Amino acid sequence: MSLPDEPELSFTDAHRVVIAVRYDDLDTNGHVRGPAYLAYADHARWAAVADAGIDLADLRDRNIGPVNLETTLRFRHELRPHDEVEVRTVFQRGTGKISRVLQELRRSDGVLVAEVTSVSGMLDLVQRRLLPDPDKYWRNLASDPAMLGLT
Repeated sequence: MSLPDEPELSFTDAHRVVIAVRYDDLDTNGHVRGPAYLAYADHARWAAVADAGIDLADLRDRNIGPVNLETTLRFRHELRPHDEVEVRTVFQRGTGKISRVLQELRRSDGVLVAEVTSVSGMLDLVQRRLLPDPDKYWRNLASDPAMLGLT
């Protein structure tokens, strides 16, 4: 169960989602609060899964589901009201039970505002255990597995 070393990232072929900053995303300092960055990243990951052709009902029907095991958020620059953020998502496949999702969040002017790295696996919802070879499930369910970093 090992992840590849963190690579030199290339987001050239990344899945992209643009999200407008909402006023309820702001903190008392007038910039986006930390949990909102995580919500943007979560939204973008689910959008990539959906765009790859995965139906969440199919996952539930099979009693499996993705599970987040660890998240690291690195702040680079602030987001403020009226900003838009583009979230770029790439999937890095590991060996064994876990994989990594790498995300860049950029303002519309191209400035990197945050980086999010998530480690995840596929959970058997009955046994409550990580499944071996989660890529097998993603490949079988996705109409476009390449979007999830699978060949």
